[in-house]
Amino acid sequence: MATNVSLAFYQQQLTLQIFGVQILVTIFLWVNMFLIVTFFKKECFHSSARYILFAVMLLSDSFMLVMSDVLLVLNFFQFSVPVWLCIVISVVALVYAHVTPVTLTAMTLERYVAICLPLRHAELCSTRRVMLFILVIHGISFAPCVVVFSMFFTSASLSFYQQNMLCSVERFLFQTWQHQLRSAVSQIYFLIMCIIIVFCYERIVKVARAASLENKQSTLKGLRTVILHAFQLLLCLIQLWCPFIEAALFHVDLNIYMSVRYFNYIMFSLAPRCLSPLIYGLRDETFFLALKNYTCFSLSKGNNY
Repeated sequence: MATNVSLAFYQQQLTLQIFGVQILVTIFLWVNMFLIVTFFKKECFHSSARYILFAVMLLSDSFMLVMSDVLLVLNFFQFSVPVWLCIVISVVALVYAHVTPVTLTAMTLERYVAICLPLRHAELCSTRRVMLFILVIHGISFAPCVVVFSMFFTSASLSFYQQNMLCSVERFLFQTWQHQLRSAVSQIYFLIMCIIIVFCYERIVKVARAASLENKQSTLKGLRTVILHAFQLLLCLIQLWCPFIEAALFHVDLNIYMSVRYFNYIMFSLAPRCLSPLIYGLRDETFFLALKNYTCFSLSKGNNY
């Protein structure tokens, strides 16, 4: 009897958690879509490297939120899907889980060039080069996915493709060495991005100390942006480590595993995505003014009807 009560309480708690996630995801998607529309409405943003990268990150965050939420709901309802469909969902989720931290690193480099190499900023961060950077960002983000699914395709039997299964990326890793290789790739990403962030931060600090009084304010603002990028990037990079922490807890206690997995999803998947609108959507004066004007225009147009 006590076991049934405990199970019912656990199920109710899990349902509330899933419902809470749906509310958060809906709010974040609505805000992201509003910012993306503002970006496309204002032509001056289309020629600026920082705003183009910002739009890419918003789109990446939105794809990631949708795909991760789909996986969450499928697993909550224990809904099995064909292997090929799970591969498609997992590829998109895995790629865009990496696009955001890689884009953040690119945006930090853009701030470094703008502050430390201002005379070369127009050349190095031209619209044409930014479009090339976006392709490079997606190529770099696709590499871990290639590693994971190359191991899967070489080790899975033909009968496995004909099955239905609960969808998660971990289901495509059969051996311990596959998990270890995936961990090694994540650690390499973590190390390289941290080195870039620290390098840019150190250089911008030096420029801030040497800047004249009139340039110091803009330099310090750029420094604060890099610090926020570093914090957001740290949360995103911790997300890359979460599957390994969760895999260890899975064999210890199922309740602890579920609680930690929910916490990781909120803290390291949703939280970094809600910082993007804060850093550029609200802190950036130009974007905030465009957002405000578009909001007022939309409201006045709605009232006229």
